[in-house]
Amino acid sequence: MSTQWPEETNPAVALTGARGFLGWHTRGALHSNGTSIVPVAVGAEFDVNAAAAALEGAPRLIHIAGVNRGSDDEVREGNVLFANQMSQTLRRVKNPPSAVVFANSTQAGNGSVYGQAKEQAAAILASAAGELGLEFVDVNLPNLFGEHGRPFYNAVTSTFCHTLAEGGHPKVIDDKELTLLHAQNAADLLTGIVPLTRQAELEEQTHVSELLGRLAHFAEVYSSGLIPDLTDPFERDLFNTYRSYAFAVRPEIRLRKNTDPRGSFFEIVRGAGGESQSSFSTTVPGVSRGDHYHRRKIERFTVLAGEATIEVRKLFTNQVLAFHVTGDVPVSIDMPTLWPHRITNTGSQTLFTSFWVNELYNENRPDTVKELV
Repeated sequence: MSTQWPEETNPAVALTGARGFLGWHTRGALHSNGTSIVPVAVGAEFDVNAAAAALEGAPRLIHIAGVNRGSDDEVREGNVLFANQMSQTLRRVKNPPSAVVFANSTQAGNGSVYGQAKEQAAAILASAAGELGLEFVDVNLPNLFGEHGRPFYNAVTSTFCHTLAEGGHPKVIDDKELTLLHAQNAADLLTGIVPLTRQAELEEQTHVSELLGRLAHFAEVYSSGLIPDLTDPFERDLFNTYRSYAFAVRPEIRLRKNTDPRGSFFEIVRGAGGESQSSFSTTVPGVSRGDHYHRRKIERFTVLAGEATIEVRKLFTNQVLAFHVTGDVPVSIDMPTLWPHRITNTGSQTLFTSFWVNELYNENRPDTVKELV
């Protein structure tokens, strides 16, 4: 099974808002395609010389940074300020990016303060790009959801996932219609990995109550050890979003081991539908397997015999979690998406491990990106 190496030989992309939710997913999309980023600070941290150095020779500027919470003045002035800072920088650079990409909102122009601010920011960037002969790409994003979104902030999906993973019971206050887009799909649109012509097919129309129903179903079946039917890519992405919160609460899935005079037996995985693939490996003492991550694939590790340490790290952080597992007390661990992971034989005997993934291997899109834990 091949693994793609993100050698990062492509010119670095200039990115504002790199430390935020969508910024993290955008960095992941670029990294998986061998492209690094140069972060560009805005607001009070803005320095025109540093920003110009970041934009010089970059193939693309992706402007994500924005203000969506605060007083009306803070929202209005913040979004306009950030756009003006990027406009100023573009005019200062000798070799500016050929494309200026703006993470806009479907609320732009809807009459709200936020919508007006986003519309004005887009106009400022479009004017600068037009003056300099650059391509301006205006990406109007709907409600985003995805792994590691901030609950109780500005995304109902994150709040529902967090509450359900903690054993709570979310309530629907306003059962309005939603247009949802996975943050990884949004990142692919911003980076150009996926053309904008495909945006509509990647979006999902639903209601708040229907969204909660889907997530509550995931929480119920996943807590019992079942993998729901993930045939639909939206369901897969929504489930991976829920898993990112469930993993923080229950990273190890305890398996029931049945023993009698014949030996022992335990279930590894139960799936409700869709394709999947299982494999088995032996690993000699002291050797590791893995050191890669997946953007959308679900992978389950289960030690059948021997001793091992499973390590996972959230991408672009030093946050490493380690789990000591043995075949005597069987557990399964589902690898979170966008977390590099590996398993190491820490025992004195051969390690026997089962690997399960939710899709058939496709060498044209392996969704396996090499990255050390």
